[in-house]
Amino acid sequence: MSNLAVLPIIIPLIAGIILAFFPKKLNLVRFLTKVFSIISLATVSYIAWSVFNNEAIILETGGWAAPYGIVLVADSLAILLVLTTNILAVACAFYAPYSLSDRKEQYFFYSFFFFLITGVSGAFLTGDLFNLFVFFEVLLMASYALIVLGGEKVQLRESIKYVLINLFSSMLFVTAIAFLYSVVGTVNMAQIAQRVQDVEQQGILTTIGILFFFVFATKAALFPLYYWMPKSYIVPNPVISALFGALLTKVGIYSLIRVFSLIFVYKINLTHEMFIWIAGLSMIFGIIGALSTNNIKLIIAYNIIPAIGFILMGLGVFNEDALSGSIYYLVHDMLIKTTLFLIVGTITYVAGTSDLRKFSGLIHYYPFLGWLLFVSGFVLAGIPPFSGFVGKLLLLKGALSSGEIAIVIIGLLSSLLILYSIMKIFIKGFWGEKDESIIRKSTKGLIGPIVCLLTISVMLGIGAEFVYPTIESISAYLLNPEVYIDSVLKE
Repeated sequence: MSNLAVLPIIIPLIAGIILAFFPKKLNLVRFLTKVFSIISLATVSYIAWSVFNNEAIILETGGWAAPYGIVLVADSLAILLVLTTNILAVACAFYAPYSLSDRKEQYFFYSFFFFLITGVSGAFLTGDLFNLFVFFEVLLMASYALIVLGGEKVQLRESIKYVLINLFSSMLFVTAIAFLYSVVGTVNMAQIAQRVQDVEQQGILTTIGILFFFVFATKAALFPLYYWMPKSYIVPNPVISALFGALLTKVGIYSLIRVFSLIFVYKINLTHEMFIWIAGLSMIFGIIGALSTNNIKLIIAYNIIPAIGFILMGLGVFNEDALSGSIYYLVHDMLIKTTLFLIVGTITYVAGTSDLRKFSGLIHYYPFLGWLLFVSGFVLAGIPPFSGFVGKLLLLKGALSSGEIAIVIIGLLSSLLILYSIMKIFIKGFWGEKDESIIRKSTKGLIGPIVCLLTISVMLGIGAEFVYPTIESISAYLLNPEVYIDSVLKE
């Protein structure tokens, strides 16, 4: 047992509490935010190094052995996602002071920022379903505060939809946990996985599994449950949109991967075949949304949906290549979505609007920003040798080996359309004649975090030979749930 597993939760929680005492001292708060985010990243990096080189770190809180106490499980999948979360947090911590007004910062932005990271990290690390629900509520409560930060009319309108949908899915979540507990008598995920094999009422478990899928699919914004997401994610400040787009839907898809690779694995032909169809429809409808709008923020928000579809596709195919592709694509998408949300936020700031029809020729004023968008589009679409290509190659290879030709065709076509949706911003917004009406604005402090995130994302593709062995080992680990069960229950 090691207390290291709780540090990714404790550090941002303490940071959020401390910063709440100094809302008006912005210079101090900004400095402490950067310090705490770097400390958290360094700590998580050490934990990740330890997990990847040794074994999962299991913390039985209060000294109560699993399954009786609360268990935190820092295994290779969880710690990889926590590490990625903290990389994004550092970038957003440096971007935020130049993006937010002083008024918004004073309304406890940085405290809620750290509480959001606390909830996300806890959701990745928890070892039981009820605490997964608890950490979901922590991150959702922080997101409720962040989405209304500023109090603009459009924010309040979209926040009502966002809050109601998430409250409804949370209610279903706790109901599903209660049903599952009534059948297996535990909420510890390792013990649930052990006991479901002995339950005679497989039909009831399948129904509960579908209910869990409905809950997590709503939070992950999968077809047809994505309708609440795009506009809700674009109304806050760009740095908040970046956090939402990179983290909130990813917690939902992570929960699907964890639950349907560990617990509900006894009727793969039923559940996982359904995943493939929903993944394909998510790709189709997500890209239709991205192509249908001239709002550059909405284009990026809609592109979240096909990305989640790609990740779900790997879970549906459920072989080693496909799962490796899902994990690779999950990390890739967290990085590139943050990058793109920050880029379009910066474009909106310098152009004074997010409507593509109202500006052009920005390349004459902001050439570097334009080429950052251009490269990001290639990374997102999966053009070789970038990280999106590696993830999609593994996904398509896994799908082809399982004979899933239809989803391969949908994946290839949607990738081309994803590239077109981003290039539309570049061609219409940056290309063209010089617009003399544009007033040049300073991008000081905004470009640095974008460059750092894009560099990491590019290196994830170019350095795939160094990263892939770790991803492959996580995939093999997910296909062998007994390893997780034995490590948590110490059998």
